[in-house]
Amino acid sequence: MSKEKLIVALDTGDLKKARCIVNELSGIVKIFKVGSQLFARYGPKAVDMVNKRNCKVFLDLKFHDIPNTVKSAVESAKELGVFMLTLHTLGGKEMLKAASGVPKRPKLVGVTVLTSLNNEDLSYLGINRGVEDEVLELARLAKESELDGAVCSPKEIALIRKKMGKDFIIVAPGIRLIGEKTSDQKRVLTPKEAIKLGADYIVVGRPIFEAKEPIKAAEEIVKEISDE
Repeated sequence: MSKEKLIVALDTGDLKKARCIVNELSGIVKIFKVGSQLFARYGPKAVDMVNKRNCKVFLDLKFHDIPNTVKSAVESAKELGVFMLTLHTLGGKEMLKAASGVPKRPKLVGVTVLTSLNNEDLSYLGINRGVEDEVLELARLAKESELDGAVCSPKEIALIRKKMGKDFIIVAPGIRLIGEKTSDQKRVLTPKEAIKLGADYIVVGRPIFEAKEPIKAAEEIVKEISDE
């Protein structure tokens, strides 16, 4: 279902505003992203707020630490009842394997290269591979470590789908509507383009959250991706 493919990002530090969006959209959106901005201020309350509306939580905290710490964090997230969460694949195979070994855990997706980075940025960080090659290698690491999938920009969806297979979950942020400013994100596509290329989930924040009529904006995106 197209409703299950859209994840609305609650990118705010205001729990009241986030709750209003969830209440307004819960009839057409089934998954909401709780990220560091909201979680840092309200913690589990933000997750509970979404769960109480019978919606799913995509916890986007990008865990990146020593293996035992990340394993414990995944266990804690499991107790919160989150549906899916993110880890940085650059934490390495041992860290990823520790996370994936947690029994009855949430779905785990490995963050590859942030959508705000390009080839020049990677070079500055000492990474000699270009973005596409780096994303592919990190996605491969996620799969070898028994994660459920990876997070990548829409620009790398087709490549990962081809190399990792149909059962590998692809979550794509960096979604923008036609004519919308890309802001700090450098590798973006439209909702329809991302789904057509093979994304399982698209993460949409500002185009919905900052819209004058959020429900209308969400409905238009659901309609757009339902054609694929």
